[in-house]
Formats: sequence, structure tokens, C-alpha cells
Amino acid sequence: MKRILRLLFYALIVRPIVYFVIGLNVRRPELLPEQGPAVVCANHNSHLDAMVLVSLFPLRMLPQVRPVAAADYFLRNAFVAWLSVHVLGIIPLDRRARERGADPLAPSREALERGEILILFPEGSRGEPEQRAEFRKGVAHLVRTVPETRTTPIFLHGLGKALPRGEALLVPFFCDVFVGEAIAWEDDIAAYMQQLDRSVSSLENEKDFAEWE
Repeated sequence: MKRILRLLFYALIVRPIVYFVIGLNVRRPELLPEQGPAVVCANHNSHLDAMVLVSLFPLRMLPQVRPVAAADYFLRNAFVAWLSVHVLGIIPLDRRARERGADPLAPSREALERGEILILFPEGSRGEPEQRAEFRKGVAHLVRTVPETRTTPIFLHGLGKALPRGEALLVPFFCDVFVGEAIAWEDDIAAYMQQLDRSVSSLENEKDFAEWE
């Protein structure tokens, strides 16, 4: 039942909004991972980001594509928690787990070990519209625990204007998704983060050229 609800939600609600209302343009969708363990890392400016990224995958892959999202926000009440877990398919990230001596990355690590594809936003939270913040190292610590994980960098452009932080009204705005080549774990957190940052920065620069097309 849960899988059917998620399938209907993305097929009948999210995809029509993404492709017909927003008018999404996806560059190099063939670079998206076809199987896990894999991580998709993108910049984060809008509530639409996770749903847009999930919608890039074939519907048959929905059970294995899981956004990682803050538990304190997405589990804040019973209704939102049910919707987030069973319809959106999130993996909750408890940002206060360490205070109780628990590992906040454990659920995400277990999902990678099951061969799932995780969607992560290394900035940690939604920033200002169309402004990319520095990536945090949590993604590197996660990938290190399952070193065969491949990381696909993505740059999102326009979604911060279509539905910016603090707004509830969707504004049709032409949006782009730039997909980059997957990178492998380099057995070094600093080297991995540098490669990820370079990859996303390159995709961001590509956006400037695309605006002239």
C-alpha cells in the first residue's frame, strides 16, 4: 500500500508539476545512477529540490531512491511524519542523535548497504534563493562507511525562485538540472570534498553558459 501511494503521488502530482508547470530542463540524465549504493548530492534552495530529484528517476526505481531529510522538521508531528516517510520516502536524519550517544548516519548507512540511492543536500539546510553555501563533511563520513558508493553531483538552478524558502505559493519558473559524472570515494575526506566541490562548481559555471543558449 505504501509503495502504491508513493507511486501515485509522484506519477500524478509531482511529475506533472515538475515537467509541465515548472518546465524542467534536465541535462545529461543518462549520468544518473541506475543502481546503488549511490549518493546524489545537490545544492539546496527549495522545498521542491528533493521531489524534483526523485522525479528524475524511472517510477520503477522509486522504492530504492530515498531523500535524506532532517527528522526535527519532517517528523515534527504525526501527520507530517507519516507523509514524509510513507509518501515522500525520506530517511530521517536525527541531528541531535550524538547527544544521546547514537550515530545520526546509521539509517543512511544501512540504506546504502541495502543498495539504495540516497539524495543528500550537503549544505545542511535551504539557503538563500540561487546562492550555494559550503558543503559540509557529513556526506564524506557517510560514504567512507560504504566505500563502494558512487557520488553523482548535481546543480539545481531556478527552483529557489519557483518556491523559495518561507514561501508557500509556487511560481512557474524555468528550471535546470545539471547532472555531472559520478565520483568515487578517494579514501580521504578532504580529497573527496574537494572533488565534490569542484564538480558542483563546474556544473554551476555551466549554468552561466546555458543562459546564453
